[in-house]
Amino acid sequence: MAADILLGVVLGAHGLKGEVKVRTFTEAPERLAAYGPLHDAKGRVLSIVHIRAIDAASAVVRFDRIHDRKDAEALKSTELFVARTALPQTEAEEFYHADLVGLRVEDSEGRLIGHIRGIHNFGAGDVVDIERTDGGEALLPFNRQFVPVVDIDAGRIVIVAPEEIEVRSEGRRTRGDVE
Repeated sequence: MAADILLGVVLGAHGLKGEVKVRTFTEAPERLAAYGPLHDAKGRVLSIVHIRAIDAASAVVRFDRIHDRKDAEALKSTELFVARTALPQTEAEEFYHADLVGLRVEDSEGRLIGHIRGIHNFGAGDVVDIERTDGGEALLPFNRQFVPVVDIDAGRIVIVAPEEIEVRSEGRRTRGDVE
């Protein structure tokens, strides 16, 4: 389980008074302030003084001790984390994407395919990024059709590869046979 969870990234300064625009990875942008102070990768604490959503995935944020545009510009590209323990426990069938990174990826026969490198969303829904055991990579839609089993306690997910994907099986190319 991840120790820190990435909740957002600073896109850049917003205005002249130290505000920044933040791309949020929370259910609603305002939730960025719900878990207490944030910190960057070096441990610098950033406390939110004010936040307002500007769309479904971003907000304008004012941090304590950031008072002008120069200070705000210095935060550009800063990733904003919170301790995993600050987040609420998940219910059955729920999980945080960060808890999936590193899990084994298996096929329906229990054969190791690789490990989860990340979960991404490029605009059309979540995609699971798999680092394959053969050194390749695979991207699959992260939904029940392609990922019917997510078992965090067992440290694995099970995937169903679409037939259109060509993969190597014992040195020969086959369709849909993921090994």
